[in-house]
Amino acid sequence: MKILEVGEGRSFAIREVSIPEPGPGEILLKIEAVTTCPQWDLHLRHNSPMFPGHQFHYPYTPGQPGHEATGTVAAIGRGVTDLAVGQRVSTWRDPGHKRPGCYAQFIVHKAENVIPVPPNLPAEATAPVELAMCVGASFLMQKTMGVLENRRFAVVGLGPAGLIAAQMARAEGASEVIGFDLSEKRRRTGILLGLDAAFDPGAYPDAAKFDTAIDCVGAKTSVEWLMDRTEDVVALFGVQRESYNFAPRHYRLRLCGYPGHSRAAAEYAVRLIMEGKLDLRPLVTHHLPLESYAEAIDLLERQDAIKVCLWPWKSEEACRALSGGGS
Repeated sequence: MKILEVGEGRSFAIREVSIPEPGPGEILLKIEAVTTCPQWDLHLRHNSPMFPGHQFHYPYTPGQPGHEATGTVAAIGRGVTDLAVGQRVSTWRDPGHKRPGCYAQFIVHKAENVIPVPPNLPAEATAPVELAMCVGASFLMQKTMGVLENRRFAVVGLGPAGLIAAQMARAEGASEVIGFDLSEKRRRTGILLGLDAAFDPGAYPDAAKFDTAIDCVGAKTSVEWLMDRTEDVVALFGVQRESYNFAPRHYRLRLCGYPGHSRAAAEYAVRLIMEGKLDLRPLVTHHLPLESYAEAIDLLERQDAIKVCLWPWKSEEACRALSGGGS
């Protein structure tokens, strides 16, 4: 089987290794499609820590940082009773970057870390379920708080997570969903996915307030900009690397940290997909073979792509056909 091994900068290699065998409680997943994660892939390329105290080592763990994948169960280990060979599943939890990742043709995964997905959908429609689970965890928290239905909702950062958040806010009955991003292209995509309006943050009137909001950037400037314009709840989804100033003027504001990953959040995301309320396909703007990994990350770096779908079994020509003749 083929597996990707990322080196420093733009360097990488495609290794030929033996197909692993699943142990107790594990499955062997034949990966059909795997989507990039801009956070991990771009930080890995530039040897930039993901969070304080984190450090990359090269060459990186084979198959990593791939963790958003859809495929079929190729074999099951002892004790796995709720999955069957041939079943279509997606990964919903990254087991950690010391284990082989999903930039490969096969991967051994804990059975509890995958979730059945509709077999009738194209693979790119369910490969990013892991990211949808992450965003879904924040929305389950806000749903429990009762701050979504009939609320004026803001999303800052219309990258992959923000575009998912916009759809979840709409699914939960927000009265109005407004998006913010510096990129005009991403603002247009947000409108197509159901935003009522999308703005460059610098062009938005200071007097207009929101009831509830989610920050999908993590930068101090974006969080504090949102805190100044939200009346009730700001959920923090973007990776936090700085301290935020909670000032006296924020006396009524509730600032909510990330609640953590959960199977319930994965089930929530898949249910929204099945109900037609969450569409992950528009997040995938380019299709490439696994051998074109460096090109995929170039596209992310230039913000020419939102997500790139890598196909471990397809040729460049077949991927080009998926993209309608484009990249």
